[in-house]
Amino acid sequence: MVGRSDSVTEAPAGKTVLASSVAKIYTGEIKKGIEALGRKPKLVGFLANTDPAARMYADWTGKTCQETGFDFELREVDKEELEDAIFQANEDDAVDGIMIYFPVFGNRQDQYLQQVVSKDKDVEGLSHIYIQNLYHNTRYLDSEQTKKSILPCTPLALVKILEYLGVYNMLLPYGNRLYGKTVTIVNRSEIVGRPLAALLANDGAVVYSFDIDGVQMFNRGDGIKLRRHRVADVEIKLEEAARLSDVIITGVPSESYKFPTESIKDGAVCVNFSTAKNFDPSVKTKAALYVPSIGKVTITMLMRNLLRLIDNKAKTVASA
Repeated sequence: MVGRSDSVTEAPAGKTVLASSVAKIYTGEIKKGIEALGRKPKLVGFLANTDPAARMYADWTGKTCQETGFDFELREVDKEELEDAIFQANEDDAVDGIMIYFPVFGNRQDQYLQQVVSKDKDVEGLSHIYIQNLYHNTRYLDSEQTKKSILPCTPLALVKILEYLGVYNMLLPYGNRLYGKTVTIVNRSEIVGRPLAALLANDGAVVYSFDIDGVQMFNRGDGIKLRRHRVADVEIKLEEAARLSDVIITGVPSESYKFPTESIKDGAVCVNFSTAKNFDPSVKTKAALYVPSIGKVTITMLMRNLLRLIDNKAKTVASA
């Protein structure tokens, strides 16, 4: 029997990075913003469903707001009364920000509800003007570039996590720092997956976006020359795209779904934003860095957006 040589070593396991490590970078910035404001900003969350994931998100939001210095109020309403409740919050000067815990109806009516929220109080960045700016890679609301556009908080959280992990190359020009990177995203929802693909492609990445209807590729074609991304339907299998990808991001809301570990490129970065665990524990045999959940960063970006909304409103009033 041949024994194992002492000189043979196993490949090191990948490192797990917790969302709290990323979130705390922005907590100090947010607290300083509140101190400068001189009052507690008020965020109202609307819960009109019985989804346990939505309830958990609401609980996280309330806890984080309390810890950071925000005033948070959860308003639980019947889904048929939600529209009127949102209008009332829109008109209430004491309310600085509004968010809805989706799904509500689980269909296109949810997209309508996103537009009912005043853009001046939309902390989730789902209003039409913000989504339009995201897809067109327009970063400001005014020609003077004093008021920054609001980005959807979950896609923004994923961008900040990738920055923290060193995926973004800070030596490259701003807006092109993912040039040369390939990303696979398993989720193309209108709230997270699609806007995330657009954000990453606008920053220079080639993105393969997977959902049950097929695969789309988001990219800028020739690097920095194009200001915004392009989208095309492509024929590529998930396993093939994964082997090309420096980053794999999953958001499948099912405990039964597991990303195939054997297809992960050695040394890749893997991030899961679903409340379900989309990666098997074996992910760390292939991935160099693994982020199992992102909720705390998402809530931090939400609060950051709220302060930005207040700042934008103040600049609008000052210029009137």
